[in-house]
Amino acid sequence: MAYILLVTASPYGSASRGAKLAAEAIANLQAADPSLHVVERDLSALAALPPQYADAIVARAGHEAEAFAGSEELIRELEEASYLVIATPMHNYTVSASLKLWIDYVLRFGRSFAPIDGIKTGLLRDRPTLAVVTSGGLIKHPGATQPDHLTGYLTDVLSTIGIRDLRFLYVEGLANPAFAEESSIAAGRALDADPAFGVKLAA
Repeated sequence: MAYILLVTASPYGSASRGAKLAAEAIANLQAADPSLHVVERDLSALAALPPQYADAIVARAGHEAEAFAGSEELIRELEEASYLVIATPMHNYTVSASLKLWIDYVLRFGRSFAPIDGIKTGLLRDRPTLAVVTSGGLIKHPGATQPDHLTGYLTDVLSTIGIRDLRFLYVEGLANPAFAEESSIAAGRALDADPAFGVKLAA
């Protein structure tokens, strides 16, 4: 059965502004296709990569190796999803530590990507993907003064495993209460207009 994979990387979980916007995107998808269900992956409980994992990578162990069990679970969860929604804060100009850990589990040589003609090439199929990014400072606003190492990095790592149908929504400036509400409203409008995750108008 087709499903939406929701990956949440905020310490606030479902109470975060990003998760709430992600929930709206999921509601839009389900309104268009009620058969879609949601599989949620809360990254706050993800365990750090053990040394056995690194040993198995170096030894080119088979996919069935016990050391890869956690990675296999996350990769299968991702590859079987029809849609991917990621809700993450920007921490220190880039992805949160928990999202980086998830990335390290799902980007695995020979399983989710492999070198073809010397280029890392994704082995997973593409699917519509939404990244909702929250930030205390400004990221894309004309007044932004901080660097953004999240957008390009997440684009690169997802494309490495084959996911290129990617769009970003930014809820920025949350440290400023006056700007936070305006930013949330603007992100909601951008979501409504998105052809994959937005509101589907009746024909």
